[in-house]
Amino acid sequence: MVEESLIINKTTIKRGTRTTIDLPAGRLYTHAPMTIPVHVVAGKKPGPRLFLSAAVHGDEINGVEIIRRVLKLPALKQLKGTLLAVPIVNIHGLISHSRYLPDRRDLNRSFPGTDKGSLAARLAHLFMTEIVAKSTHGIDLHTGAIHRSNLPQVRANLDDEETNRMARAFLVPVIISSNLRDGSLRESASEFGIPTLLYEAGEALRFDEVGIRAGVKGIVNVMRTLGMLPASRSRSKPQIEPVVARSSSWVRAPGSGILRAMVPLGGRVKNGTLLGVVADPFGEREVAITSTFGGIVIGRTNLPLVNEGDALYHIARFEDIRGIEAKVDEFQVEHSPEPISSPHSESPII
Repeated sequence: MVEESLIINKTTIKRGTRTTIDLPAGRLYTHAPMTIPVHVVAGKKPGPRLFLSAAVHGDEINGVEIIRRVLKLPALKQLKGTLLAVPIVNIHGLISHSRYLPDRRDLNRSFPGTDKGSLAARLAHLFMTEIVAKSTHGIDLHTGAIHRSNLPQVRANLDDEETNRMARAFLVPVIISSNLRDGSLRESASEFGIPTLLYEAGEALRFDEVGIRAGVKGIVNVMRTLGMLPASRSRSKPQIEPVVARSSSWVRAPGSGILRAMVPLGGRVKNGTLLGVVADPFGEREVAITSTFGGIVIGRTNLPLVNEGDALYHIARFEDIRGIEAKVDEFQVEHSPEPISSPHSESPII
């Protein structure tokens, strides 16, 4: 439980208040100032400090909508502790619809950064010192890259007890026990002793309603597990028990051509399963793409035009995959958009 005062960009956050703070992120060459907006919700009672971050890659916008919906939840009136919501970390990339910063650096390979390095290093340093270092837990929201979709999944260091507890509380059907990547926000947060999850769902530059709804529910579940929100009073059906994958691999195109994909996200595959066919425009040459191991499709390309070596299917391997298809189907049904009940209801994004 955190007791000391919270100060962000020289602004002291008082308990029981909500405020938006702009972190200075330099200026454009037009002299226009750039800032990273941070919305802080401070509960009346002390508790954990959870940071939510999105658009670390500027074209991954699902998380922006997830954070917007979380901030509208009435349950935040009962918050214990503090929520630090940063819907747009890579403000430069978001404006230009780009994954990267103007210097083509990947912000999520630039942490913890330095105040005297490149633009990416300076922004990473700013975020680490003003947000991460002042938090106790974190959730970083991502999507697949452009023209690639990811099945809703959590990636976490399950060897850390607190991170494991958060990951299982998120309640997505698949957890990837993944190593920490050099220069990533998750790695740097871990080095600060801050358990952090990475949530992946959907595709860059697109809203995915199922992934958004699952992200909102997952964050609420984690906040309840941390004691930041009260437990749900409603009777709920038995929760989906996630399946943990210890490794995953991409199946790549053996040649260039037009892809006819045959297995959807969440599909179960076996060794030898036909994933798709790559053919030339005339159909004179066709190459079958098959899986060389069993598992579940957690990512796939959406672009039928492929070059030799392109990543086509991302398959997670499990020791026991029995029943995983049913769990994925149940998850999709649970988080599918509901009918609009009144003119004041918030319609799903499609």
